[in-house]
Amino acid sequence: MPSQDKFYITTAIAYVNAPPHLGHALEFIQTDAIARYKRMMGYDTYFLTGTDEHGVKMYNTAKKTGKDTQDLVNENARLFKNLQEILDLSYDDFIQTSDRKRHWPACQKLWKKLAEKGDIYEKEYEGLYCEGCEVFLKETELANGNCPIHKKPPVPLKEKNYFFKLSKYSNQIVELIENGTLKLLPESRQAEFLNIAKEGLLDVSFSRPRDVLPWGVDVPGDDSQVMYVWCDALTNYISAIGYAEETDLYKHYWPADVHVIGKDIVRFHAGIWIGMLLSAEIPLPKSILIHGFITHNGEKMSKTLGNVVDPVDMTERYGKDVLRYYLLREIPTGRDGDFNDKLFVERYNADLANNLGNLLNRVHTLIARNEIGDFIFDRDFEPYKKKVDETWKKYTEDMNNFDLHEAIFHVWRLIDYANKVMEDEKPWSLLKKEPEKGRGVLCNLLEILRHISLLISPFIPETSQKIRRQLGLPAEIVKEREDGWGVLTDWKKLGDAEIIFPRIAV
Repeated sequence: MPSQDKFYITTAIAYVNAPPHLGHALEFIQTDAIARYKRMMGYDTYFLTGTDEHGVKMYNTAKKTGKDTQDLVNENARLFKNLQEILDLSYDDFIQTSDRKRHWPACQKLWKKLAEKGDIYEKEYEGLYCEGCEVFLKETELANGNCPIHKKPPVPLKEKNYFFKLSKYSNQIVELIENGTLKLLPESRQAEFLNIAKEGLLDVSFSRPRDVLPWGVDVPGDDSQVMYVWCDALTNYISAIGYAEETDLYKHYWPADVHVIGKDIVRFHAGIWIGMLLSAEIPLPKSILIHGFITHNGEKMSKTLGNVVDPVDMTERYGKDVLRYYLLREIPTGRDGDFNDKLFVERYNADLANNLGNLLNRVHTLIARNEIGDFIFDRDFEPYKKKVDETWKKYTEDMNNFDLHEAIFHVWRLIDYANKVMEDEKPWSLLKKEPEKGRGVLCNLLEILRHISLLISPFIPETSQKIRRQLGLPAEIVKEREDGWGVLTDWKKLGDAEIIFPRIAV
């Protein structure tokens, strides 16, 4: 893979009216795993995340608490910034939409582009407004008169606002998705959006009166209005990399290769955002990866039920890699999933402590406790190498399709294979009866562990580093895949043994 191929990946920006929850953790970890994989494969990768900080909810919350709105925003944004360490995220940049130097100029430049195209107009609007979503809803989008997400009836609202002519681009958006220019993944999510889009995308409210919403980006040329969500929040994907000044960073990385978002905001990204880019004649992102929602023990998480899973608490109790592993292994990419307390512990003990941790410890201990002689790979290594090569082939296919769930499954099949080799070959016995053969088995198992340290690095990077240190390798991966067989050459260079996943008592 050419090392200069660029790859630009983003998360949706999180609204800062509440602390990070498990859904945020899922999105950030999935995005991080893709970014780490692309870097490992030699791509020039840029990973963006950030926070959505404007809107009536933030302004009203600040008023109620007696805080300055910007101070409250910065305080809450810090909780999301802290996730970089807590979840071991490798993002390159974090954009805040209240940033007047980096973000606002891009929003105002884009607004002017849309206006110059004749795609922004003013009209009085009356509609149903969901204060939780901060969006106008159609009657057909309601469930028994309620917002389907917040389970509350929207408020009738009448205002004079600016609107964006999304309807003008409705057919073109459908065509771009159907011909594959813009991919929505997985295909089931694409089909859901196309069913909506083919009915015709409607024009969207693009501003709010300043007397209703004084906290937001100024509308160019009209100080009585403030930008409403779309030309503000969605623009973060280009503002962070310098769209306003058309910097080298922007020219190099845009268009995005993939936006990673939740299923509740598909119509905003696949509809409004794409319409805005078409209007401004800005290249379109290549794909949108859509994840589902997470329940807890089969029930929707809510503060009322007291069943909200705090990702910060989980990492403090079990470690960041354990949460990362469970979410990537147990939640199928692009589908809804469940966080099950019992299964979480079972996955830890079975997959991490028994399969991976025990394999590393057994191989390392056998080498440390025996006089093995020279480090050789000339005995029967082909079956082992073939198995590893097969794993890499399936793994790269899945990762290139952003199917993290399947990719991690193939890695654990390789770990199962290595454990079976231990049981079938019994190198502890071979070292006594046929020392050369026993030595060859251990050499090849170490090589499998080296490849495992590469394969798991996008998913559980801290564990990858621990394994690599025990193998006497640099903790950080220093080249694309460290290809080949027989890279390890000296028993004496192995690091100290360490139990990487102590079992959890149940």
